[in-house]
Amino acid sequence: MFIGCQDEEFQNLINPILTNQEFLKTKDKVHHGMTRFDHLMRVSYYSYYITKKLHLNYRETTRAALLHDFFLDETEKDSHIKKLQNHPEYAINNAKKYYELTDREEDIIRTHMFPVTLKPPKYLESWIVDIVDDVAGIYEKYRSSCNELKAATTFLCILFINVIQK
Repeated sequence: MFIGCQDEEFQNLINPILTNQEFLKTKDKVHHGMTRFDHLMRVSYYSYYITKKLHLNYRETTRAALLHDFFLDETEKDSHIKKLQNHPEYAINNAKKYYELTDREEDIIRTHMFPVTLKPPKYLESWIVDIVDDVAGIYEKYRSSCNELKAATTFLCILFINVIQK
């Protein structure tokens, strides 16, 4: 069971996206050794949690974090580095087919790969999703093969959450 399942407000924010059949295809895509759907849920929940605690725009952050890797096969022909650089635009284009995005939501999606993509985030919420995505990606990629890295990543997440709670 996913950690955010018990949070009713989080569920209400993401439910309109979770009813989209095209978005649900992310359950069939492998991402960091798991499904892209699971990665999107993790990044969305932790971004929601952090931005809500910081009294930022957690609603837009939650939606954008859930959509930040909403692409399917658009990058199959790209090299690894091109996938890293181009997939935020694929995600924005795909999200715009189904949802109206705010400027903040677009920025969160577009800049979640900074500094790989050269444009820096312009909102604090964008920086948070960028960092949460990085930490989640490291955790997901190495969770089964490197217990030391897993422990370090978990520690960093807990430390970050504890700092913002104070």
